[in-house]
Amino acid sequence: MVALEVVGIRLDQISQSPILLLKESEGRRHLAIWIGASEAASIAQAIDDVEPPRPLTHDLFVTVLGELGCPSPQMVITSVTDGVWEGEIRLRPGHVVQARPSDMVALAVRLGVTVGCREEVLEEFGILLDESPQDEVERFKEFLDHVSPDDFED
Repeated sequence: MVALEVVGIRLDQISQSPILLLKESEGRRHLAIWIGASEAASIAQAIDDVEPPRPLTHDLFVTVLGELGCPSPQMVITSVTDGVWEGEIRLRPGHVVQARPSDMVALAVRLGVTVGCREEVLEEFGILLDESPQDEVERFKEFLDHVSPDDFED
């Protein structure tokens, strides 16, 4: 399984539909998943650490997971079938709940757990996105922090 990071929510320029953008933690591949507006809003609120006046559905589910003794379930994107992304919330061995990746991410951000993905899914649907100039500058700064003159000797 490959660990993913939530990059954020983007807007499809043509359809104006929200896109959930995930990136593999130890690599460059990304997953772009078109999601519903309410799921996008829920994920964005969790990323921005916005506390609603009353619990929303994902907040309620986090509370229920805690009460059931499953405060850190495993979230896994398992497949894409006919263009539909599928996932599982693995509560404990033998207890698995089918879920949409958008709902899993909304929960994962609130719970502070990592979303995983099967390697086969990332191989087939992963895309390489160009790094921004800021990313390149950060990588160069990191290189400079760890390089010494001795590294350039023959």
